[in-house]
Amino acid sequence: MEVNGPTVRKYLKQFIAEPKKKVRLKNNDAAWVPREELKAGSDEAAKDLLRDLLEKDRRELTDAQELLAASREYSILIVLQGMDTAGKDGTIRHVMSGINPQGCAVHSFKVPGAEEHAHDFLWRYEKVLPERGMIGIFNRSYYEDVLVVHVHPDRMEELPTAIGPGADGFWEGRYKDINAFEKHLARNGTVILKFFLHISRDEQKCRLLDRLSHKEKYWKFSVTDIAERQYWDEYMDAYEEMLAATSTTYAPWFIVPADHKWMARTVVAEAIISAIEGLHLSYPALSDDQLRHLQEAKETLEKE
Repeated sequence: MEVNGPTVRKYLKQFIAEPKKKVRLKNNDAAWVPREELKAGSDEAAKDLLRDLLEKDRRELTDAQELLAASREYSILIVLQGMDTAGKDGTIRHVMSGINPQGCAVHSFKVPGAEEHAHDFLWRYEKVLPERGMIGIFNRSYYEDVLVVHVHPDRMEELPTAIGPGADGFWEGRYKDINAFEKHLARNGTVILKFFLHISRDEQKCRLLDRLSHKEKYWKFSVTDIAERQYWDEYMDAYEEMLAATSTTYAPWFIVPADHKWMARTVVAEAIISAIEGLHLSYPALSDDQLRHLQEAKETLEKE
């Protein structure tokens, strides 16, 4: 049963959260696959399919990244968000494994410390944005500050009471700050791709139980995973509000079906490749003098 890259790519638009439209995650199937019969496939069959799909994507992504680095016109910022166990780490590992590590930087953002809380919420992210020719990946991002903080206001950075989360229009203002930040980046040559890895509550339960059933996976488990799971509905509300407020034409959100890991990874890979190809980049043109120097260098080496 073959499902190749182009077959998946033609579905990409359906995963984009339409700007300024309400989002209802219950209407997005977290277990979506291109063909219904694939849902019944065994884990081993899914792994085989993943290898076939991603091998082609890796080759294409390697070529696309090389062109991105050579042209040095644009940078790519990839934002990954999702509930615990959604597959952010695995997506990075499997999708990006074939690219040149010198052209890609991954940043995972933990709970902010005292210094970070003493600055505005975008401060720590601005410092590590990708330069032109580079791919930057944010494993969690400034969106935590309208997700986790929305569910747990006590985790907010230090703000005057008059303008804090209790003030009228606070969250709307924060969404506007994010949109303005991303628009500024887009206007300056950063292509922003945002992926919400959408898993169902039942699938999260299965993945947590899997971690608790295998000793080699114990290290992945945290008691906070269970604590945060109790806020599932609150998080879904926060995600829906955030997705609707911050999916834009210049920085769209992809709501990626992630109950099947191979499906999520394929969607992410195809979206990245499609975005880079859409830039219509080319290798730098060389002047006549540069070409002459290269020819001279070649002739010198051949005479050795």
